[in-house]
Amino acid sequence: MKEKNKYLQLEYKPNYQEEIIATFYGESNGSLEELSEQVAGESSIGTWTKLTTLSDEVFQRLGARIFSLDKKNNIFKIAYPLSLFEKGSIPQLLSSVGGNIFSMKAVKNLRLENIEFPEKYIKSYPGPYWGIEGIRKMLNVYDRPIIGCIMKPKIGLTSKQNAQMASQIFANGVDLIKDDENLTSLSFNKFEDRVKKVLELKKKVEKKTNQKKIYVFNVTAPVSLMLERARLVKKLGGRCVMVDVISVGWGAVQELRRQNLKLIIHGHRAGHSAFTRNKKHGISMLVLANLARLAGIDQFHTGTVVGKMEGGEEEVCSINDLLREDWREFDQLRENWASLKPILPIASGGLHPGLVPQLVEILGQNLVINFGGGLHGHPQGSEAGARAAIQSIEAVQKGIKIKEYAKTHPELKVALNYWKF
Repeated sequence: MKEKNKYLQLEYKPNYQEEIIATFYGESNGSLEELSEQVAGESSIGTWTKLTTLSDEVFQRLGARIFSLDKKNNIFKIAYPLSLFEKGSIPQLLSSVGGNIFSMKAVKNLRLENIEFPEKYIKSYPGPYWGIEGIRKMLNVYDRPIIGCIMKPKIGLTSKQNAQMASQIFANGVDLIKDDENLTSLSFNKFEDRVKKVLELKKKVEKKTNQKKIYVFNVTAPVSLMLERARLVKKLGGRCVMVDVISVGWGAVQELRRQNLKLIIHGHRAGHSAFTRNKKHGISMLVLANLARLAGIDQFHTGTVVGKMEGGEEEVCSINDLLREDWREFDQLRENWASLKPILPIASGGLHPGLVPQLVEILGQNLVINFGGGLHGHPQGSEAGARAAIQSIEAVQKGIKIKEYAKTHPELKVALNYWKF
């Protein structure tokens, strides 16, 4: 390749309205310059050797450009012409900027830290159907976190037991209940049977309490079966389905949204840490949040900071900000997401009532707080666990210290003592 066709062009000024910008962390046995060149080539129009089929004109029009190189922190940024990407296709996007590059021998460590999109690319996706405002309107809950519950044990309840427990928890104030990530359709808890039984009892609770409730049915499956299950939920009067986005793949998530079933799509991230947890290699959770909003997820698991799952305060807050806001600020760009509705973040994993004040202080009110073991593990049972969870939210809303509030709320007091808080 001629010298003029090098991918490394540090004098280049990217066009943020016509290019996708990817930020990478990289380590290799060679120089950062050499590594970034190989990444830029492999993720755009190049390969391991000079090509007689690649003209100067095509290189200048479609070649990626490395415009920033931070040797101290091993960070480089690449600008990709928008013409390299099929609009509205997350699979094609990831095949480019998150594909072969991780397999190159030159790579010791490589992490896709962030992707910035032009407005015209963002607009090629539908985004969430409901978003934050729609979910809150459906529940008629506006001034506090949405209180969620995960069915426990993860697997083991029959469909009848599942429905009865959901009914009891709904009756004790919880807004949203969800299947766990590995509960789909099993011999002792068939999907269709569960949906019918849960929705029948949910309607009775709603009529009795005059409060709307949401049950989240896990439709994770091969695409045709996933869509069949989602349509069943819709037909029987359900309002929400959950999909394990990593397990089914982004193409399947996009297809679920494309069906326009007007169901809330609840995104679970099971398996993400296989490639997000290593801070030097893989793809960041921030990138997944970008993709979730493009794909049309309405509410998405992002981390708890104070619970059992990995993810620090700075990371989780930055992800939640991305999901909830219309604009993202960069050095040379205000990235416009206003064409896509914002996503409701979900805090889930290792939460119990005692952690709620700290959780809300860190993550704010605009989220779903999901209790699993921290509700069902209450010594007095799941119903008492539900009341304790509600009481913890009440304490925060009223500005009362949680231990003080527990003095007059026995379920909360038992929960705090049990989890030694």
